Amino acid sequence: MTIPMWMLLGFATWTLLLLMATVGVYRWVGILFSSVPIASFRSDRLEGEDWYRRGTRAHANCVENLPVFGVIVFVITALDINGAAVNYLSTLVLIARVCQSLVHVSHEQTNAFVAVRFTFFSVQLVCFLALIVIAFGDGI
Repeated sequence: MTIPMWMLLGFATWTLLLLMATVGVYRWVGILFSSVPIASFRSDRLEGEDWYRRGTRAHANCVENLPVFGVIVFVITALDINGAAVNYLSTLVLIARVCQSLVHVSHEQTNAFVAVRFTFFSVQLVCFLALIVIAFGDGI
């Protein structure tokens, strides 16, 4: 497996771990120990403690970006594009994603923390675009 494929697998693994550690724990504790009905968790309204809502959003952010990274990795793999730049950018995507999620979940979202979180998100966007440029350049 290539480094980009490992990073994609890491991204997917992080998405699942984040789900289990935030949304899962909150709901499992409520269902198993507080007799909260399983159907009481609705996706169409805000509910729960602030950390739970942040965990829900952080997980949704991962789910929104995982397919984008997946398509990019698929294309560069299909075109057999590799090298130090591709490996570095792919690794940076995963590192920035984990950091973004951790900042999102572990801190109340003040302007300073939102700015840090946005910086990590921006790093991912730049990496995505750079990988796409590499794919276009090598694929033509």
